[in-house]
Amino acid sequence: MRKPNLALFDFDGTISNRDSFLLFVRKTVGLGRFCTGMAQLSPRIGRFLLKCYPNHDLKEDVLTRFFKGCPVPEFRKAAETFCLGTVPFILRRQAESRLRWHQERGDRVAVVSATPELILGPWCHQHGLDLLATRLQVTDGKLSGRIEGENFRGLVKVKQIQNRYRLSEYKEIYAYGDTSGDKPMLAMATHSFYRPFRE
Repeated sequence: MRKPNLALFDFDGTISNRDSFLLFVRKTVGLGRFCTGMAQLSPRIGRFLLKCYPNHDLKEDVLTRFFKGCPVPEFRKAAETFCLGTVPFILRRQAESRLRWHQERGDRVAVVSATPELILGPWCHQHGLDLLATRLQVTDGKLSGRIEGENFRGLVKVKQIQNRYRLSEYKEIYAYGDTSGDKPMLAMATHSFYRPFRE
């Protein structure tokens, strides 16, 4: 029996042309509240840009600022609205074509992303894609503002892929990414593509 292939896609900057997490936040809370909240976080953002503050911690700061205490059903509804009304307009056409190419070949196709799974879940489900993404901590049916486990970047992506799939069952592994946080995932692939869909 012929082994299938596995195709792994980063989302932000690879399938999309911008950061979907921050765009989701802005679209969901409104521009005024977004700008005010980000201004209040600016000292930490500055430290992050200087590589003196962890990506994980800054993401939790943003989540806490805007979504701590948000009921999960409300957050899911916002994600569905975002995936239906906004995501189609930020997709790279060549990335969409490559996703379809893999699916038509019968490959297993997964999005592996640092953007929370609650945000990208509706879009991936609509298109028949597996999703491995950062999980948000939920307490009593509400977001706590914290990440459950680790932020999906760097070696964390590799660990989560290995936990999800038995890689020996796949003939070839394709991986697509666009940042240093994707390079460990690219390194594990049979065929790796760095920033492949820049039009």
